[in-house]
Amino acid sequence: MQIRQTKDYEIITKLSKHVHDIHTDHYPEYFKEYDYDGILAFFKSVINKENTIFLLAEQENQPIGYAYIEIRNYAENVFKKAYQSIYVHQFCITNTKRNQGYGTRLMNEIGRIAKEKGIHKIELDYWANNENAKHFYKKNGFTLYREFVYKDIHKKKNDITRLQINLLF
Repeated sequence: MQIRQTKDYEIITKLSKHVHDIHTDHYPEYFKEYDYDGILAFFKSVINKENTIFLLAEQENQPIGYAYIEIRNYAENVFKKAYQSIYVHQFCITNTKRNQGYGTRLMNEIGRIAKEKGIHKIELDYWANNENAKHFYKKNGFTLYREFVYKDIHKKKNDITRLQINLLF
């Protein structure tokens, strides 16, 4: 497997379908169906940004995965110390190449880039239902240090009816 930096947003767009489909399967209430043209426009708009790196993993000159990473600089403030990290926005290995060590090699390349740049932290997030991601990141030495939680607030049909009745009187 070869890993190289790329600016080829068309290849990244095609590969992104593999990770996008996982998101739509697990969280259809949040994720839209894969839209090649829209995603292509997005990657085209970010691929040349400063502090953004796209890594392409290839096997026998065929794309099998990618990582979309960003070097982030967190400023010191009254609450927190300044630090730098590499943030992994997206990480993908194609369905047919998973569980063969390619993801670990791609993650090791991200670690090499961090070390080369004197950055001591790699950060990322993943969806809680994605057990494969949870296992993969744990296996690759990632530690949970912050949790993002939510609470859905649904209006009950009776609440709307009571509101309408109250407005009438």
